Amino acid sequence: MRKKYTWKEICIKFEKSIILLFEFVMYAAALATFFLMFAIDNPEIATLSRTAAITLSTYVIILFLLTCIYGKYDVGIRKSKQIIFSLALAGIITDLFTYFQLIIMKTNDANDRTFKIENLSILFIVMIVQILIYIVMTYFGNAFYFWIKGAESCLIITSDIENAERVAGALDDFKKKYRVMDIVDYRREDLTDRMLAVSTVFLYDVPVDVRTHIIDFCYQNLKNIYFNPQIADILERNSKQVIIDDISFYSSQFHLITYEQRIIKRLMDIFISTVALVITSPVLLVSAVCIKKNDGGSILFRQKRATANGRVFLIYKFRTMKENVDNYSVTGDDDRVTSVGRFLRKYRIDELPQFYNILKGDMSLVGPRPEMLENVEDYTKEMPEFQYRLRMKAGLTGNAQIIGKYNTSSRDKLMLDLMYIENYSILKDIQLLFQTILVLFNADDSTAAFSANEHQTEQKQK
Repeated sequence: MRKKYTWKEICIKFEKSIILLFEFVMYAAALATFFLMFAIDNPEIATLSRTAAITLSTYVIILFLLTCIYGKYDVGIRKSKQIIFSLALAGIITDLFTYFQLIIMKTNDANDRTFKIENLSILFIVMIVQILIYIVMTYFGNAFYFWIKGAESCLIITSDIENAERVAGALDDFKKKYRVMDIVDYRREDLTDRMLAVSTVFLYDVPVDVRTHIIDFCYQNLKNIYFNPQIADILERNSKQVIIDDISFYSSQFHLITYEQRIIKRLMDIFISTVALVITSPVLLVSAVCIKKNDGGSILFRQKRATANGRVFLIYKFRTMKENVDNYSVTGDDDRVTSVGRFLRKYRIDELPQFYNILKGDMSLVGPRPEMLENVEDYTKEMPEFQYRLRMKAGLTGNAQIIGKYNTSSRDKLMLDLMYIENYSILKDIQLLFQTILVLFNADDSTAAFSANEHQTEQKQK
């Protein structure tokens, strides 16, 4: 007798196809909103015309590129708010590009049409309607995903229970996706029984030789696996498959940024930092006045930092702390931070003077953050591989600043920086620059300070 499937079982079988359908409906609705609204005053885009074809192509290409940068409709992976922010930002920029392209297309001397900014109310309505579409489809998509999937039962395996609590805390922010059952030491005798009792295994700071055996066991027993990377993993991720005679190898060639890449990267630094200093000059002026008026102290904070090959330079930032106080990582409700400084730090305004460092050539727009000299020495003693991040010029933004937080551990930041260095490309720099804009929408997360316990842990690690 043929088995009868429930609706939920059918949805589970066709999960990817259904979510892909949701994504198609969402983007189609956003596209239709733009065309239908602007067709009111531009009927040519609703017909088979050159203007319609170019407008459609512009919209689709720009939206595709921006979703590749900011993130796609990845329900079940990211939180709803994160997906909505990404889609909304990509959609708004796409609307603006397409709007100006449409205006340019309408500019025609033969028809006595001059370049004119118009239909701004329609543009605003289009953006609002599209954001509502993104909100509805994202919450609906995530609700569907967790209806058919449920939370994964998780086991965290570690060499240090205290450090693994950070992983449990991170997973606790995704309660619908992960349910932590236990945190155990990898040396436990009943480890295999513990792994068999869950659907997902997280490995955090487990020795590589032990990790290999655990991964083999999980693969054999169809368990999902997550593990934090080591240098060997980063190199392997960027390796190429090579066949020598009939023997398979993974090839990881030693490389640094090429001379051509250096030239392009430097030209980008000069151009963008110059434009940024001009555009942000009013903000720089107002910030300087507020800092001076607040306590009468110095406006700029200067400190020696390390960049490529260990070269030392003087970094410039707006002063956010009281003068003549101890210098260590900021903790929550830190009384060293001034009232003006708290605002400047939250929105990264204190970093703006570093565009001058970039223009001088001390820093780059994208790269590992320049560390204090004491930190370089301390971290290198604790983690010898820390010296590898000095192979690239220090940057204003980068992997660790976009993906990580202010209070992300030094080791996790190091791995993010090494991923950037080993996977470097000009396109990657451009992508990270665009993603930096998104960080400003999540200022509370990206600038979250160390808790008192986290600060103590960082000091112990040093």
